[in-house]
Amino acid sequence: MNEHTTVTLIPGDGIGPEIAEAVVGIFADASAPISWERMELSSAGVAEGSPLLPDELVASVRKNKVALKGPLATPIGSGHVSLNLAIRKAFNLYANVRPARSLAGLTTRYDNVDLVVVRENTEGEYSGLEHEVAPGVVESIKVITRTASERIARYAFEYAVRENRHKVSAVHKANIMKKSDGLFLQCCREAAEKYPGIEYEELIVDNCCMQLVRDPGRFDVMVLPNLYGDIVSDLTAGLVGGLGLAPSGNIGDDISVFESVHGTAPDIAGQGKANPTALLLSACMMLRHIGETDLGNRIERACYDVLAEGRFRTGDLGGTAGTEAFAGAVIGKLQSA
Repeated sequence: MNEHTTVTLIPGDGIGPEIAEAVVGIFADASAPISWERMELSSAGVAEGSPLLPDELVASVRKNKVALKGPLATPIGSGHVSLNLAIRKAFNLYANVRPARSLAGLTTRYDNVDLVVVRENTEGEYSGLEHEVAPGVVESIKVITRTASERIARYAFEYAVRENRHKVSAVHKANIMKKSDGLFLQCCREAAEKYPGIEYEELIVDNCCMQLVRDPGRFDVMVLPNLYGDIVSDLTAGLVGGLGLAPSGNIGDDISVFESVHGTAPDIAGQGKANPTALLLSACMMLRHIGETDLGNRIERACYDVLAEGRFRTGDLGGTAGTEAFAGAVIGKLQSA
């Protein structure tokens, strides 16, 4: 494509600025046709109970249509809104796409993982509808709609066709939540009828988790409601080495935000020890999304080659390399390719 694209860059909290700078440096060396529009966002700057994102950040993402975001902290058990959730809601990013793939050179319990979790991103238990009905009694409302369920089911099947995948597994708890998950499951069945070339199956979420740890190679594309998708996507990341290796994209009709899904790691922030792999692989997803498929694949391959070689590994992968050294090794692979 080689058409110049401006991308909103949200470095985030903790180690976010360090891994963001590593990605920016790798992209610069690869002559990626990207201009970065940097926008600061941190949970430390959000007043308790405020759901609002800065106007300038919202304007930037709406203008550019694509963003790359580092980790953002959300205090647990307080009145602070999740900034990650606020971003998804602000731009109606209805599909969270999380690939999990076994990587050469990294020893895990499995070597046959190559799957994609497609998670509905806008409703379910994360609708944000909670209240105290009486002292000591809290009610949280789960919302499932036909519109959102049809949309995510259709996205999963279209993704499978586009990426030459062969099976979609709908994951649910309709045996207990007969109306809510039942509606989600019905929408998946209706979508499956429109894609006869894609194998379709249904699994109850607890059985799905058992099957994943028994034989993850049996899965291809998985489509899940919000809460199950959140949990299962972290499980699948654990199958291949952890969240530090897990790319992610949040997709809407006309806006997409790609992000690292790991935490902010405040214990190592500012020390140059962070692993930039997850954000780099998310940035490669972003490149393919905007049509720079060859470049995205080339940078991704350079990252995989560094991991496979094993000389430059960060502490989370059992090595001693720092963020800058790892990024430099990726750049070296790009230059020698």
